[in-house]
Amino acid sequence: MTKKKLDTWKTRTRLVHEGTRRSQYGEVSEAIMLTQGFVYDTAEQAEARFDQAGPDEFIYARYGNPTVRMFEDRIAGLEGAEDAFATASGMAAVHAALASVLQAGDHVVSARALFGSCLYILEEVLTRFGVEVTFVDGTDLDQWRAAMRPDTKAVFFESMSNPALEVVDLPAVAEIAHAVGALVIVDNVFSTPIFSRAIELGADVVVYSATKHIDGQGRVLGGVVLGTREFIRKTVEPFAKHTGCAMSPFTAWVLLKGLETLDLRVRAQAESAFTIAKALEGHAHLTRVLYPGLASHPDHAVAAAQLEKGGTVIAVDIKGGRAAAFRFLNALDIVIISNNLGDAKSIATHPATTTHSRLSEEQRSDLGISPGLVRLSVGLEDADDLIADLLKALKSV
Repeated sequence: MTKKKLDTWKTRTRLVHEGTRRSQYGEVSEAIMLTQGFVYDTAEQAEARFDQAGPDEFIYARYGNPTVRMFEDRIAGLEGAEDAFATASGMAAVHAALASVLQAGDHVVSARALFGSCLYILEEVLTRFGVEVTFVDGTDLDQWRAAMRPDTKAVFFESMSNPALEVVDLPAVAEIAHAVGALVIVDNVFSTPIFSRAIELGADVVVYSATKHIDGQGRVLGGVVLGTREFIRKTVEPFAKHTGCAMSPFTAWVLLKGLETLDLRVRAQAESAFTIAKALEGHAHLTRVLYPGLASHPDHAVAAAQLEKGGTVIAVDIKGGRAAAFRFLNALDIVIISNNLGDAKSIATHPATTTHSRLSEEQRSDLGISPGLVRLSVGLEDADDLIADLLKALKSV
């Protein structure tokens, strides 16, 4: 039994009910269908399903699963996309979105400011198979225009970059890319599906690491690619199901539970992040506080135009470089040291020695990743407690 969807549903209602499929038992919480395969009543039915499976017909867990499909339908409804394909991790989603559309001889333009693993796919994996990649400053529209060619097949960027929080003018870049017929692929993790409507702003394909805010409680890895039904089912699905990056049903169930509280969580986290950023701005031990919600942020105007809130992540640059940053990190009591983000727990990360450590010092400098830069993912703790913890740790610098 599939729950009827109403077009009038608002975000929080969609996050609880969209895409629900109930079995004959009428369970309240979505069922976890832990199965590798599915049974057919007849050989003829098996033949027909392999020829063209219907929306409630499944073949093999690598191709699709009822629990996974519920997650895909729900996140697609939230994003405003026609369809979605769930993957085993965020990086599997990035790889599937890019590799499924590219072949030897194609040209890609990408923002330079990316998560380390995204850079690896573009610099090492795709180029190994004959794809040419041009990197640009994602906030410089003139560089985007100059890099476009008649054979540019796709553009790729993080709508808000990791970890320096640059905000790309998505509608402007989409217009530039579409002028040459290029597909616009956007990693929207930092912006979140709550605060950003990337498809409405011009993105053709949106990618999320569901490991971050969608789970939000440090439990599972997951990813998702969203776009038109034709793109998802005719381009991404054949690539994904044959290369084996499918999401597990248990992961999909955990993420469905995460979606139920996503709006509540990220709004509370963003409110705290803004409060904390204001409290830290101008601190004597910091050379800069980066948060798109602050008027001092270089891309504040762009962020205000295309994001409802400034997000859940802050970056601070600590005077004294690596040694001072380490003293700060080691003095924290509430904020934990890890390399994830979007969690209910506040997390501090030193990108230069962890998430972006494989980059050269020159590359990190170009991306604004100084030895003193610390990324703070704000959780659900009381903002006053977090401010007290951060200010106490700054005394150790």
